[in-house]
Amino acid sequence: MDEVKVVVAHSERATLRVGDVFLKVDADQGRIDTEVEAMSLVPVPTPEILWRKPPVLAIAAVPGTALGRLGEPSTAPPAAWAATGAAIRMLHDAPLPPWSGGAGRDLTELAAELDSECEQLVASGFLPADLVTRNRQVAEAAFRPWTPAFTHGDLQITHVFVDGDEITGIIDWSEAGRGDALYDLATLTLGHEEHLGDVVAGYGSDVDRDVIRAWWSLRSLLAVRWLGEHGFDPFAPGCEVDVLRARM
Repeated sequence: MDEVKVVVAHSERATLRVGDVFLKVDADQGRIDTEVEAMSLVPVPTPEILWRKPPVLAIAAVPGTALGRLGEPSTAPPAAWAATGAAIRMLHDAPLPPWSGGAGRDLTELAAELDSECEQLVASGFLPADLVTRNRQVAEAAFRPWTPAFTHGDLQITHVFVDGDEITGIIDWSEAGRGDALYDLATLTLGHEEHLGDVVAGYGSDVDRDVIRAWWSLRSLLAVRWLGEHGFDPFAPGCEVDVLRARM
């Protein structure tokens, strides 16, 4: 009998695996709607949708293994990272989705949220003030004009599956929408800076690496306190706090 494995679970959503089936439970049906529609539009491999009965979406497991995990060295070859960059470029070149959402947030609101979070990180003693200040400076480069692209919105390396140097599937599209293309590239390479060159080589166009580093700092600053409050460890080796320390 197949075991039920908890892939991720917190107050907003949960994902379970039973054999070769993933069950995604989400109280926000808007996220599930986005995921289903995005997978029907994107020009990259995605999981097969088996059935849907709100609040549950059942999808088939994709073959291959994850490109890597945050905090662990990736065993995928450089060619797999380059292939991922090429697949992301195909996504970003696709026609924009009919909805907004995704990583296309108002920059003024995002900057205000970041400033508020930085104040709380320092006031609570969660992170040293010099670490927060330096990374807030680095994050400033992300606040610039950009052309909207069809973005995944949460392109963590655990969401990309490969077999050798072939992309077999990209999962978890609930944050997809019109966003900053460099945000996707930054999310993918967070904690794996050594593979940024491989990804950019596959992506095939000029990429402002300072903006990618800015998104590393911005994403990590916004995430560390939430992660700590929801059972994750951003202080683990190679994870978000180490990403912030690397900018010092």
